[in-house]
Amino acid sequence: MAENPETDDTIETTKQNQSEEEVEHSDEQKQEDELRSLLLSDIGDLPLSPPSATQVNFVSYFITDFTKPGHDQYIYRHANGLCVIGLAPTHIAFKDEGGITNIDFNVGKSDRSVLKVSGKRKKNAMRSESNTALCKVSTAKDSYIVRCCVKGSLLEVNERLIKQPQLLNSSADREGYIAIIMPTRPADWTKNKESLITLEEYKAKKEVSL
Repeated sequence: MAENPETDDTIETTKQNQSEEEVEHSDEQKQEDELRSLLLSDIGDLPLSPPSATQVNFVSYFITDFTKPGHDQYIYRHANGLCVIGLAPTHIAFKDEGGITNIDFNVGKSDRSVLKVSGKRKKNAMRSESNTALCKVSTAKDSYIVRCCVKGSLLEVNERLIKQPQLLNSSADREGYIAIIMPTRPADWTKNKESLITLEEYKAKKEVSL
């Protein structure tokens, strides 16, 4: 029986097409698997608890032993530059029995709680240096001055703390924040940041897990 060259060519072409389709399918499958691995993390890699809103929306910085031993504070910086100021978990006031019982914003030459900032230019905002007194927190044992930590404009203080100082004990990193400050210039923040440490550095230095 005579061989048909056209038939042989057709068979060879069909095999070649099938081989190319298999390679193409394999590449598509690989891409799908890679995409799926990005979207669906291995359950073993997931955190035990979801990240908090603070972890998602802010970069956490800390300053320890600021002006005095045990005076530890946090600075949570938002992408828009605003800095939220508060007491770090290792602040000395939390070690006193009963915790913080009172907060007073009437320190220095003015009462920070009557500060009323308005307009795009932040009229009436108080200018602060990093060591400017922000408030005084008191325990049954002692009282402690809390500093601004950031050079800039003091936009607001958390007036809720005046009637509910216990928020400092229960949720100092959320509802118990103390103030919001906007660094005046990028250069001010850059200089400020030199004296701050990151969350990981803070945990290692103070031997705490947050």
